[in-house]
Amino acid sequence: MSKVTFNLRGMNCASCANSIQTSTRAILGVASSNVNFAVEQAVIEFDQTKTSAAAIQKVIKDIGYEAILPEQVDDDLEKKSRLAETHNLTHKVWFGGAIGVILVIGSLPMMTGLSIPFIPAWLHNNWFQLALALPVQLWCGSSFYIGAGKAFKNHTATMDTLIALGTLAAFSYSITVTLNPAFFISQGLQPEVYYEVSVVVITLILLGKLFENRAKGETSDAIRKLIGLQAKTARVLRDGIETDIPIADVQINDIVLVRPGEKIPVDGEAIAGNSTVDESMVTGESIPIEKKVGDSVIGATMNKSGSLQIRANRIGKDTVLSQIVQLVKDAQGSKAPIQRLADQVTGWFVPAVISIAIATFIIWFEIMGNITLATISAVGVLIIACPCALGLAAPTSIMVGTGKGAENGILIKDAGSLELAHKIQTIVLDKTGTLTEGKPVVTDVFALTPSPSPSGERGERDLLELVAAIERNSEHPLAEAIVNYTKQKDINIPAVADFMAIAGSGVQGKVNNSLVQVGTRRWMDELQIDTSDLHQYQDAWETGGKTVVLVAVDNTACGLIGIADKLKPSSQVAVAVLQRMKIEVVMLTGDNQSTAEAIAREVGIKRVFAGVRPDQKVAKIRELQAEGKVVAMVGDGINDAPALAQADVGLAIGTGTDVAIAASDITLISGDLQGIVTAIQLSHATINNIQQNLFFAFIYNVAGIPIAAGILYPLSGWLLNPIIAGAAMAFSSVSVVTNALRLRNFRPQ
Repeated sequence: MSKVTFNLRGMNCASCANSIQTSTRAILGVASSNVNFAVEQAVIEFDQTKTSAAAIQKVIKDIGYEAILPEQVDDDLEKKSRLAETHNLTHKVWFGGAIGVILVIGSLPMMTGLSIPFIPAWLHNNWFQLALALPVQLWCGSSFYIGAGKAFKNHTATMDTLIALGTLAAFSYSITVTLNPAFFISQGLQPEVYYEVSVVVITLILLGKLFENRAKGETSDAIRKLIGLQAKTARVLRDGIETDIPIADVQINDIVLVRPGEKIPVDGEAIAGNSTVDESMVTGESIPIEKKVGDSVIGATMNKSGSLQIRANRIGKDTVLSQIVQLVKDAQGSKAPIQRLADQVTGWFVPAVISIAIATFIIWFEIMGNITLATISAVGVLIIACPCALGLAAPTSIMVGTGKGAENGILIKDAGSLELAHKIQTIVLDKTGTLTEGKPVVTDVFALTPSPSPSGERGERDLLELVAAIERNSEHPLAEAIVNYTKQKDINIPAVADFMAIAGSGVQGKVNNSLVQVGTRRWMDELQIDTSDLHQYQDAWETGGKTVVLVAVDNTACGLIGIADKLKPSSQVAVAVLQRMKIEVVMLTGDNQSTAEAIAREVGIKRVFAGVRPDQKVAKIRELQAEGKVVAMVGDGINDAPALAQADVGLAIGTGTDVAIAASDITLISGDLQGIVTAIQLSHATINNIQQNLFFAFIYNVAGIPIAAGILYPLSGWLLNPIIAGAAMAFSSVSVVTNALRLRNFRPQ
């Protein structure tokens, strides 16, 4: 299976998107096809043995649209093309508007039934109005007729079909009156023309499209801002010479020099210098971060106070910024489940409107016997009904919402995750690296081994020497803390043989021919090692919130080490806010019950799952889901990845491992737990916005079509002028996109 994203050209409405989606799904070998009108993209998954990207492109071309692979897109040409399209629309709007004003003024006597002295007779002459209306019909309205022709050829109907039918009906009726007024007089009808209807409707719809294009452009601001963060050049040190080169020419392992006040060009590791770096544009964290030798830096962040030398380790598409941009693009191109209803409606909407328009014409003609009223009512129905608002309702809100998330250091993988986040009832938090800093330090060491000195220092040094030898082979944060502490004590660390890690229990190996085992009390009990002499120390340390590892040499308990991991400053506040939002907060940890409960008390968590091995975490998530709850899991380690995948919504701490981030639905780049609150609040705001848009789109059509069909005429004698219908239709899409843009004002509470 392969997945490809196409940039699409030639779509005018949500029905166009529906046509492409239907046609591509019918291709043998295509597993899924999702076409997003708002971002003009198609994401298609297909079997490479049955079809190809080129074959899919051909099918899309055959139905009248253009599909371009992202790598084939020239950004400069793309920008020029969009600018040209805007200019073309602007010229057509001005031209159509000028002609429309003249025609409306000339038609005022007919519209009002009054003789208006300052309007000369030639201004409402039928032949004069035809001469003015014809270029608008042929030039300004050409795109609608071409689009309607494509749709007809493919046995579908789109917004272009409605506009083409409506304006051609008004124009054709007017030409008939102009050519043969005697026929209408013989039928007892006034030989009145409606050229202004066709011209003004075309102009208003083009004006709405112009506004819509500009507003849709604003929904993509987040992507443009992120791309704009990238430095254009880098100062590299090659063969002892400083050279400024384009960012694209930087190679892995190049030494990049960054001065105070400059952007860091690439992802890398500081190898010289000290500074503070403002990472807010990527992480959303406003406080500058101190950077020293050995620390990682992110490309596009701002170097503040000092100079740095950085060894580049990620360039091009592999940089954090590039991955963020791609994730945001993917999310903006995805579809939320809430959008399915709109897609289903769009599929049958246009044919239904055409049927209603035909029925309206027949009813009016049969009841009133007036072909003029019948035509005007049918034209009003065709013109007021627009599926674009339905097609834009969800995608535009998702585009703005995911972009806003990126601004706040929250990466949302797809629209489904964004929608589901507002339904979360229970959040499960891993302890180490999530609630805590993930940088544990050794606080206590106790050795049972007899010591030659009264202080017992020698015994503790022996213990640390043995434990560090084993732990040096482990990647666990607690192991790193022990090794670092041992090095600080200037203790030599011997070699180890037969190293083995037992997941969720501990590690073991041979040091100087002695079997050394380091791990949990449960594991020691399983090994039938008597640790009773250590329990009083262990219980006291764990009550204080410390993690304790026990040490045995040759199956005899000989000591223990206490390790503490500071809580993140945001943990207590974030937990309190989540609980105020009526969300249950649960802690899940491999630590023992005493330590887990001590940490839980400190942050205000009431429900704790302790002593849980990595392979048991998924079972705990399922247990909570079995209670009928929508469960979110927050974690940062490799051992959290299965649980993140099992949860309804997985949130990974961005400071954690790539595996955890890949398994999650939402990534919190900064590692600040306040990001959980922001993600949920953003989900609420986005879904509320989508629901408002869908309400506006549905209510507009539910109310507009009957009014255009003349439902109010028997009561008030009032019939909707097709010009008003055209204006309403043109601005329905604009109102939906404008409402979506309100999300740009979102601020986390």
